[in-house]
Amino acid sequence: PKEVTRFVEDLKNCFLELENFPYPTVAALDGDAFGGGLELALCCDFILLKNDIRIGLTETRLGIIPGGGGTQRLPRRIGISKAKEMIFTGKTIDAETALNYGLANSIWHDSSLPAAKMLAEEIASHSAPIALQLAKKAIAEGYGQDIQTALKTEKKYYDETLKTEDRLEALKAFQEKRKPIFKGK
Repeated sequence: PKEVTRFVEDLKNCFLELENFPYPTVAALDGDAFGGGLELALCCDFILLKNDIRIGLTETRLGIIPGGGGTQRLPRRIGISKAKEMIFTGKTIDAETALNYGLANSIWHDSSLPAAKMLAEEIASHSAPIALQLAKKAIAEGYGQDIQTALKTEKKYYDETLKTEDRLEALKAFQEKRKPIFKGK
């Protein structure tokens, strides 16, 4: 039990590092993901699935519960009712069901990895790095707050973007009808 407890704590800390990574993260699942594999994916901002895989939090079938954050992240992603159904039954779901639940962002017939790379490239090539970081912080902090508090959180991070060189570059690029060159400053 001591080793398991230490392992699960290390796992949760690792997952928190991924969840709190300042830039957008993408999970590309090309194979089945049960238990910790799905919990790892739940830490990412986007989940892309290959069409023929199955996913689930199957721990209750093993006499335990998800210990890597699944009982907390899954309900936030798909709602409490569907999360309870998945966790209490330990059942696995296919990619189409995951998409319908809002668990996955998209399904791919071949590998999901090229799609994940395309998404990451699209985000990186169109968005200012500091704006990405601040948007991710605003979403994470504001989610679950009442709307007035959440709007104050958003304003705090919006105001930080006003001080960046990237913002001025975007305005200049718009005027010059060209793509901005962001430097993360």
